[in-house]
Amino acid sequence: MNLPLFKYHPDPVSTGSIIKSDAVCECCGQSRGYIYTGPVYAEDEIDYICPWCIADGRAHQELEASFTDEDGIGGGGSWCAVTSEIIEEVAYRTPGFSGWQQEQWWTHCDDAAQFLGRAGKEELLVLGTDAVLAIQDSTGLPDGTEWDRFLNALDKDGSPTAYIFRCQKCGALGGYQDCD
Repeated sequence: MNLPLFKYHPDPVSTGSIIKSDAVCECCGQSRGYIYTGPVYAEDEIDYICPWCIADGRAHQELEASFTDEDGIGGGGSWCAVTSEIIEEVAYRTPGFSGWQQEQWWTHCDDAAQFLGRAGKEELLVLGTDAVLAIQDSTGLPDGTEWDRFLNALDKDGSPTAYIFRCQKCGALGGYQDCD
């Protein structure tokens, strides 16, 4: 069975937000071979939601679940504003991701960007100068010893880590970093 496509999270398996599992979805009652592992914001505790119930909005409608904090889309006003329709698609019909602190979703060109995943120094360097500069900008650190020390400390699976996004309209890379 093919996974549903997510406009703002194109490869949720590679980011770890969706994993192979025989768990039964608490929304549709089916075991479809994959389960969501990211944050779930809901009044009741929800352990297992399949990607299909996220994609079609059923998990939000029936369980009142969201997967990204609405206020974090656009970085709480740090990045460009987006329409309520875009906020709803990201928050209610897109797999989120787990961060050290409250997750944010980078916005650019009046749209939410695609989440590409977590990155450490090695991953940033592979993505190129634009990715490195985007994360440097998010830190506020100028070129020099302090930035070099921070860049060397970035760890995809540790702390601090970077969260990388790509604008769907212009291709720009952006994101932010945080730590435990």
